[in-house]
Amino acid sequence: MIFDRTYDGRMPDGHRPGLLTRTVSPWLLRILRERLSEDQLRALVAANVHLGGDERRIIDDVWDSGNALIREVMVPRPDVVFLDLAMERRHAVEVARAQTHSRFPVIDGGSDNVVGFVHLRDLLLSPPEVTLGQLLRDIMRLPSSKRVLSALSEMRRERHQLALVVDEYGGTAGIITLEDLIEELVGEIHDEYDDAPEAAAYAGLLPREVEGRLNLADFADRAGFMLPAGPYETVGGYIMASLGRLPRNGDCVDVPAAGVQLKVLALEGRRVAKVGLSRTVEPEPAPQLDLVSQHDRKPQQLPAGEQVPVGVMAVGLEQ
Repeated sequence: MIFDRTYDGRMPDGHRPGLLTRTVSPWLLRILRERLSEDQLRALVAANVHLGGDERRIIDDVWDSGNALIREVMVPRPDVVFLDLAMERRHAVEVARAQTHSRFPVIDGGSDNVVGFVHLRDLLLSPPEVTLGQLLRDIMRLPSSKRVLSALSEMRRERHQLALVVDEYGGTAGIITLEDLIEELVGEIHDEYDDAPEAAAYAGLLPREVEGRLNLADFADRAGFMLPAGPYETVGGYIMASLGRLPRNGDCVDVPAAGVQLKVLALEGRRVAKVGLSRTVEPEPAPQLDLVSQHDRKPQQLPAGEQVPVGVMAVGLEQ
């Protein structure tokens, strides 16, 4: 592979694109269009002498996110809204209208038997005599162990917006959308149907509660500290693993390294729905700044006969 060390990133008209455009877009497109190995990509970044510190940081962020597995960012099966093939068309429309998304996986008897998906537009605009089965579209299937960048590349190439995530036993683990994968790389994309984004965590402040299904990386962004790694991917999974049993309302788990206690506030079936956060050890207060004006200080008294050295200003002396 030949690396161009002279190209400065300018467009044909002579201008240079913005930082994000000229950094993430070309590299991401090249990752998606060419199946480059990790070593080749790292060599490509290292060889480019025009990349600054911020640009390299952005590329590192994309790289780290792209190496995540899709099971870490998917919508898990309990949160998926399925339509059943046996549903009456009218009932399916009612269910779809109550949601904020446009594509719905269709099952035939159970969630492990997904036969396709339907689009809200087809449900609403097709003639009433058309059955749910006649509106089915093929659904893409991806293994839960597939990496985010690889899944994104495949979904773009096959022109799919929705994919079924399949676990190692062949069952339905959840679903993933193209938007989910892009958000994992570039951050949350909010539209008019999304809830208002929560404010970023400030140093020393905790959110009062979080969702139990929040994955570990998003929890760290929200709470300001990482939970220990283990055989789980969500806050609820951490609580269950720490308890060694199914959680109950009111159960508490300590995170000693952060001085924080997690409390189960609500359950959905056997799953943790809401988690409260509180400190078990209060953070040390920040040092207080001396706000006394220098004009309020008493003049510094010098021994008789001594003079202030040249170049040294005594606090409190008039200028």
